[in-house]
Amino acid sequence: MTTARLGAAPDVSGVADLWQRVTTAQPAPDRTTVLVVGAAVLVALLVPGLWHLLRHGLTIVHEAAHAAVAVLVGRRLSGIRVHSDTSGLTVSRGKPRGPGMVATVAAGYPGPALLGVAAAWLLSRGYALGVLWLLLVVVVLVLLQIRNWYGLWAVLISAAVLVGVTGWAPAGAQTVVAAGITWFLLLGAPRAVLEMQTQRARLARRGGRDTSDAGLLAGLTHLPAVVWVAILLLVCLAALAAGGAWLLAAWPGA
Repeated sequence: MTTARLGAAPDVSGVADLWQRVTTAQPAPDRTTVLVVGAAVLVALLVPGLWHLLRHGLTIVHEAAHAAVAVLVGRRLSGIRVHSDTSGLTVSRGKPRGPGMVATVAAGYPGPALLGVAAAWLLSRGYALGVLWLLLVVVVLVLLQIRNWYGLWAVLISAAVLVGVTGWAPAGAQTVVAAGITWFLLLGAPRAVLEMQTQRARLARRGGRDTSDAGLLAGLTHLPAVVWVAILLLVCLAALAAGGAWLLAAWPGA
């Protein structure tokens, strides 16, 4: 009798162990620690040198939001670029006008804010490691679409930091890092919108062409660019209010 050796069943124990870790609540720092982390992030956003460095992370999420919505509305994604001046570019193919294009362009600035809200919601339930893995998934998906060397370097550095924290940092440190990144997304999103408006005003004084997201949205709709700036800022501030409330409610009192 001839017996055929079938392929061994895949070992799912590693996946199950990872899933258990991601879905297990982490030890929570006290509210004072969370407030101190938030204050430190706020200071970092106000220091020009630190903001420029950290802004790359916000740009990665910003471009990821453009790309995600482009795919959801049926556009064909061509690639993502992240530049040394912290600007970015997501290229997609499809109809040059219409609701899908408007949604794609409008998604960028609210993207980090909405991701921050999702992270705050997870943290409010104790899933700090889940937050870090969510961020890592976003970074890896961007990595698959990066089309320039500087962007590749920026995304790889971000991925390496997240892998290091998720793989080797103690649980308490993971929770603090997750809270810090969440604060950064929530606070950095409106900061980026204000920066866009400042750059628009500077460009207008020089008579340059407005190629910002607000300027592109103005060209796609009947609303002026300044109205789009206000809309994007309000969305980011609303996300900050909601995410901040969840984040502060996540931890017991000091």
